[in-house]
Amino acid sequence: MPRKIILILIAAVVLGASGAAVWRFGNHGEAGNNKLTLYGNVDIRQVQLAFNGSERIASMKVREGEQVKKGQLLATLDTVRLAGNVDLQQAQLASQRQVVARLEAGSRPEEISKAQADVEAARIDAENAESNYQRMKKLAEQHFVSAQQADDARAKSDAAKARYASLQETLKLVQQGPRKEDIAAARAMLKADQAALDVARKALADASLYAPESGIIQERILEPGDMASPQRPVYTLALTDPIWVRAYVQESDLGKLQPGMRAEVSTDSFPGKKYRAWVGYISPSAEFTPKAVETTEVRSSLVYQVRIFVCDSQGELRLGMPATVTIATGRPPVAGDDHCTQS
Repeated sequence: MPRKIILILIAAVVLGASGAAVWRFGNHGEAGNNKLTLYGNVDIRQVQLAFNGSERIASMKVREGEQVKKGQLLATLDTVRLAGNVDLQQAQLASQRQVVARLEAGSRPEEISKAQADVEAARIDAENAESNYQRMKKLAEQHFVSAQQADDARAKSDAAKARYASLQETLKLVQQGPRKEDIAAARAMLKADQAALDVARKALADASLYAPESGIIQERILEPGDMASPQRPVYTLALTDPIWVRAYVQESDLGKLQPGMRAEVSTDSFPGKKYRAWVGYISPSAEFTPKAVETTEVRSSLVYQVRIFVCDSQGELRLGMPATVTIATGRPPVAGDDHCTQS
């Protein structure tokens, strides 16, 4: 009887060792069918979505679990203040445009005609004042008028001549038009007003939050009435494209892999279902085996991260889901980027 028990135990040990060898052989590769089996977890990128501005949230368009498309409106801010600022900047820009147009157009013909008339009137006054002074000067010499009266006449003549010279210079300025420095300053102010309007319009546009890519709303963090800011996420978006399995390969199997190699992914959640996949990324550097990775080697061995991109048109794969990857190492890599449409 003891002998039979010993024989049974020996047989069990042999079968167990054979099973372990078969499992290890399957994990590292099968020479007969040129396949490499890896184990990993489904990985999905997540994006924290926030408004590029600070204002009260007016509306939230989607909830957790909803599928959204790229460019879809997700939420809006209160735009009363932002729209008012746009109107203000538009009015200032329109006003400055008129200033620039006036300076560039120069003096109107009516302004030049008026300046010419003022000059002619001043010339006549200056001539009359000079004639009056000459008469008073002669009378003073003959003692018919006092010297003071002659001096007063001379002062009036000098003032009339100075006014005539001043109006002549004014006429030249009117004929030449605005200074080029004034026009340049007005144009610069116009550009500043245009930039201010662009900033105001951008702030108004930023009051609407759109989906940057297609995906699933994983978390709705804020609600209408909350104060939004660039530092406060509104939604967490899980990107549905691309989806990949993050796995690790040992150095001894690294030479069997190339980017673009065909693969199949299976999960325990959907037994018997195979997802089309391909090798998308092989890490250029080694790392210590993560604790979550299933491997028959000791935990301190070095491995290389591999990303296996998966075609999941029905959205069945979830973040962190354990997955088994079977890579056809004997088949050439698939050319092109859209592997999901290739057989």
